[in-house]
Amino acid sequence: MRRSALAAVAAIGSASLLLAACSKADDNTDNGTKSAGANAATKDVVNASTAKGGTVTYELSDVPDSFDPGNTYYAYMYNFSRLYARPLMTFKPAPGEKGNELVPDLAASPGVPGDGGKTWTYKLRTGLKYQDGTPITSKDVKYAVERSNFARDVLSLGPNYFQQFLAGGDKYKGPYKDKSAGGLASIETPDDTTIVFKLNRAFQEFDYLVATPQTAPVPQAKDKGIDYVKSIVSSGSYKFQSYDEGKQAVLVRNENWDASTDPLRKQYPDKIVVNLKVNAETIDKDVQAGDAIDLGGTGVQASTQAQVVNDADKKANTDNTYGGRLVYMAINTKLAPFDNVACRKAVEYAIDKVSVQTAEGGPIRGDIATTVLPPDIPGYEKADVYATDGNKGDVAKAKEQLKACGKTSISTNISARSDRPQEIDAATAIINSLKAAGINATLKQYPSGKYFTDYAGVPEFDKKQNIGLMMMQWGADWPSGYGFLQQILHGDAIGASGNTNLSQLNNPEVNANLEKAIATEDKSARDALYTQIDKKVMDEAALVPLTYFKVLLYRPTTFTNMVSSAAWSGQYDYLNIGTTKK
Repeated sequence: MRRSALAAVAAIGSASLLLAACSKADDNTDNGTKSAGANAATKDVVNASTAKGGTVTYELSDVPDSFDPGNTYYAYMYNFSRLYARPLMTFKPAPGEKGNELVPDLAASPGVPGDGGKTWTYKLRTGLKYQDGTPITSKDVKYAVERSNFARDVLSLGPNYFQQFLAGGDKYKGPYKDKSAGGLASIETPDDTTIVFKLNRAFQEFDYLVATPQTAPVPQAKDKGIDYVKSIVSSGSYKFQSYDEGKQAVLVRNENWDASTDPLRKQYPDKIVVNLKVNAETIDKDVQAGDAIDLGGTGVQASTQAQVVNDADKKANTDNTYGGRLVYMAINTKLAPFDNVACRKAVEYAIDKVSVQTAEGGPIRGDIATTVLPPDIPGYEKADVYATDGNKGDVAKAKEQLKACGKTSISTNISARSDRPQEIDAATAIINSLKAAGINATLKQYPSGKYFTDYAGVPEFDKKQNIGLMMMQWGADWPSGYGFLQQILHGDAIGASGNTNLSQLNNPEVNANLEKAIATEDKSARDALYTQIDKKVMDEAALVPLTYFKVLLYRPTTFTNMVSSAAWSGQYDYLNIGTTKK
């Protein structure tokens, strides 16, 4: 999930920034409302309220990859899109690990498996309607899956699980090219409330897969391809009143949403406003003033972190938690000289991870990482293949590996997102580490909204621009080893655009074990396979784990029903946030 915009903070020498923000401060008032205490939203609903009215405002430092539910892959958009796009299943709005509970959304109940997990059947709730009052049918769900997975030349973002697993998916050209009435034969809609997915192999975690916004219904007659984002037809509790690309989106209540068909959404605010391309420091100020919520859920910036950590009252309004995220640097295994594993191992040994952690704000923003899987994802097992003294890198070992790959020095480029100053600082710390070992990397910056469609996620672009190293942060698509690993490590996940397997790893053993794992019914056996995959990837030096990311969010007390959910990588669950401001 889901890419998460890197929320590390700039290098600051003050030791105070390295304090853990997890102690509970005394209750205090902020904007006239009592604080619930530090980390309160990870344990319970903060400012619980059924009051309606007012406007909830979100701010984002760039633009999202897309508001189109079938063309997005940022965690915050998976979270936010549920306000207007209901998938078959979703995650329960609840704090902490309780938020990982999967519950029916558009579907009336979880899927019914058949044929050992190769067939999955869902029944829709009755009485479902779009914003214009027309009925939502199973055919609309089928069409949504077809457009989002099989028209990658038009909608390149989002994972391609359905394309990989649906029978005949390798041959189907998508609804924009296929003009037949039937569409993909392996998705059956025997009636308007039943949808059946027929897979080419068993998939034991399929309920998680249909929780992606790719299963949110789209009426084919209203689809405009890449321009559907300008006139999205809502199936949720809110609909778009206006959309000014690159500037602002405004949502208002969907009058044809029926609470009797939806036990999850509450429709509290009158209006929801999303302001785009807002300076990151300005977002922090607005959040502390109680005027906005950071849509990206990246956490506070460097200067704000210092204020928050050292002020007991402000610290009491923070939530600092893990969320199944890894901050890492992908190594392009297809680009010389990194197509030689010894050259990749040189990078592994060269990096001073303490300097990177410090650039990210210290331990408060995450422990130093040595594995692909974070500790809160099933399959994690403590290991450190490239251990160095104090995690500060080993120049001598790095040079040994350079020699083994026939090099005394390397010149390459490293990509990072231009609107994420924290990510740039982390990349700069890496550049300084690599230089000592004879690896000279030049920073290349690209906007996060196009990072995957136009730049780092385009293998041909990376080749032409000599981008051998890519800054990345990843959160699990769902809380399992498969949900974390598949889209960043399986060869079938590599795409011409919107690619998230930035390393372009296509290792037969990794691929085979991922396939074996998802077909295995026994969970403990699946988890053991995820551990094996992690070890193999580290042996291949396909990426450099940097930190097990912890988000540090400031919780405005002017907003109600705030929960920091593990399902959304520690972000606040956006489904039912209201406001005390009328």
